[in-house]
This record gives sequence, C-alpha cells and structure tokens, in this order.
Amino acid sequence: MQQPTATQHFRHNFIYNVLDGMFFGLGIGFASFVTVIPLFVDTLTDSTLLIGLIPAIHTLGWQLPQLFTASRVARLPRYKPMTLTMTLQERWPFFGLAVVALLSATISPALALALTFALLIWQGLGGGLTATPWQSMITKIMPPNRVGLFYGTQSAAANLMAGIGAIAAGALLLRLDPAPGFALCFGIAGAAMVVSLVFLSRTREAATPPPTTADSRASFWPMLRGILRRDPNFRWFLVARVLAQFAFMAVGFFTIYAVRRFAVDEQTAGVMTGIFLFSQTLAGPLIGLSGDRWGHRQVYIAGALLMTAAAGLALAAPEAAWFYGIYALAGVANSVFWTTTMSIVVEFGALAERPYYIGLINTLVAPATLLAPIAGGWLVDAVSFEAMFIAATAAGALTTLVLVGLMRDPRLRQQAQAQAASAAPTL
Repeated sequence: MQQPTATQHFRHNFIYNVLDGMFFGLGIGFASFVTVIPLFVDTLTDSTLLIGLIPAIHTLGWQLPQLFTASRVARLPRYKPMTLTMTLQERWPFFGLAVVALLSATISPALALALTFALLIWQGLGGGLTATPWQSMITKIMPPNRVGLFYGTQSAAANLMAGIGAIAAGALLLRLDPAPGFALCFGIAGAAMVVSLVFLSRTREAATPPPTTADSRASFWPMLRGILRRDPNFRWFLVARVLAQFAFMAVGFFTIYAVRRFAVDEQTAGVMTGIFLFSQTLAGPLIGLSGDRWGHRQVYIAGALLMTAAAGLALAAPEAAWFYGIYALAGVANSVFWTTTMSIVVEFGALAERPYYIGLINTLVAPATLLAPIAGGWLVDAVSFEAMFIAATAAGALTTLVLVGLMRDPRLRQQAQAQAASAAPTL
C-alpha cells in the first residue's frame, strides 16, 4: 500500500530530488565517463583496452551490487539513511581524482593509473550500493502514477546539466595545462556532488514497519527463487532487458563508423554527440508521462523499436547526414531504457518485494552489459561494422518480439489483483 505521505509531500520531494539529479548530472558532465576521464587516462597510458573499460566500470558498478543489498534494504523502516550513507561512496572519489590529477605531473604514470582505476571502481561500486535503497525510497515517496514523470524529469535535468558541464570542462581543458585542468574539472565535479547531496538530504520519508517477509536473512535466496519461479512475466522482462543490451551495443560504434566510412571530422562528431544528449533531455519527461498514463511496457516497446531503427539506419546510411537522425533516435531510446527500467519495477510484485525486484532487474543483466560491447567489437574486428549493425538490429527486433508477444503488461495484473481484493467479502 502506498504511504499517505507520498501524496502529502509529493511536490517537495519531486523538486528536491530533481535538483539532486541536476547537480549530480553537472558533476558527471565535468567528470564524464565518456570524454573527460578517458582523456585523462589517455595522458597516462596508450592502452585502448583500459580506456574502453572506463564506462563499463561505471555501468557494471551500478548494476552488480544491487541484488546483494536487497535483503538489507527490504528490512529497513526508512530507506533514506542508507541512501545517504552509501551515496557518499560514489561522490568522494571525484575529489580523489582531483588529487591524482594534480599529482600526475610528479608521480609515475603507472601509480597515477592504478590510483585512478581504484577510485573509478570505488565510485562505480558506491553507485551500485546506493541504487537499491535510493530506488526503493523513490518508489515509496512518489505516488505510483507519478514515478515515471519523476524519473523522466530527473533524467532530462541531469542530461541537460551533464551537457553543460561537459562543454565547460572542454573549455577549461583547452585553456589549462593537463594536470591543473583535469584537477579543476574533477574538483568542480566533487563540489557539484556535494550540492546534489544537500538537496537529496532534504527528502521527506516516513518510517514504516519492515514487512514480515523481510524479517530473516535466511529468506533472501528463497525469496529470489520464488520471484523468478512464480513470475514468468518478470522473467520475460529480464530476457527483453538482456536482448536490449545487444541492440544498444551499436551506439558505441556510431561515431567511429561515421569517421571511417564518411570521414566525419571531430566537430561534426561533437555535434552528433550533442544531439544524442539533447534528445534525451527533451524526451525524458514525455517518456515518464507516457509510461504513467499508458503503461511502461508500451513505452519500452517504443524504445526497442527506436533502437532497432537506429541500428538499421546506420547499416543503410548512404551519407554522414543520416547520423544526425540516428543519434536522435538512439538518444530517445536510451532515455526510454533508463527511465522505464526504474519506473516499471513499481508494477511488479508487492511493496515488500520491491527491493528484490530492483536488484534482480539490474544485477542479472550486468553480464550482458559487459558482454555486448565486447561482442560488438569482436564482430567489427573479425567481420565488419555492417555485421555488428545487423546483429544489433536483430537483437532490437527480438527485444520487441519478446515485449509484444510474450510479456504482458504488469500494470493490468496489478489492477486485476486490486479489483479482486476490493471485491472479496469481508467478515
């Protein structure tokens, strides 16, 4: 049952948590895992493998730990204290990176590289340890018909500020020497994270008795097995999530393909990346609202179709100009996958089981998250870009087929159960 305070404090919690996302996004922009941090690591090593691992560390760190915190989270009367404690572990490493960047001119590159990756791993795992209590808190403090709107709005605000931060970071790095330039970028990122934390700490969450199903740690693995055994609809969603990772692998190769196939210059590639971010900013709130109104499964189907179209158009593109539209489609699809994955968990299971669903949705997909870009790179090297785009298109089509033909809308089952409960005779 949704707590009364979710409606009572909705406006307050919505505003402060969107502000949290805005400044978190600003920090991520100044210390981008796609541009700024790889550029810093490039000053320390020539290994493209290590540079390519940076975004994977961030994503895997977010996904892997979530299942293993579910049991503890499920026994909490309030999620906010654990959220605030754990999120410190994903924020302070940016200050550590600033120190490493300052020292990089005086210590050995090998030591600087080792410290950098240690901090990146810590930051990634900190995000994963925060994820389950944070998502559980959000689904508790937001009314069910506003969860998608919140995630979409917060995502849009974070992407907008991340774009601004990335542009500002680029300007700083052009004007400063590498060591002080990267140190300043990472320091600003850390400061933005502190501001973000202040807004997050203003969240209002009422204490509720822990559900009886979460009383014993011994029930953890039986609970997980029970969910997977009795909820085939959730199993099909997990299958769709795994397939979607392979559909999305094409995005990581769009730029390099455009450069090699159509001789796209750096400025044009930057504009295409901007379109990717800007499309996510515009689409976020609309995606959230659409999911709240018509169902998050339907929105996920639309995202799968868009990603399939993006990969297919990349395969068929006769000129570089097509990639402006391709990046726009991929940006909207990425926003769908992010927003809908976190929103749809409200429609699976009861409140007591929600931390388990959150953990399963993310941790079980983590191997595919790592394997997909590796498989895409292997296909490019062993066969061709075209073969990789064909595989990504096929994965997108399979994702759509699973969602349309095998998965049912969990909201409909939830509504049916509520109607059956209200119609049951009372003694």
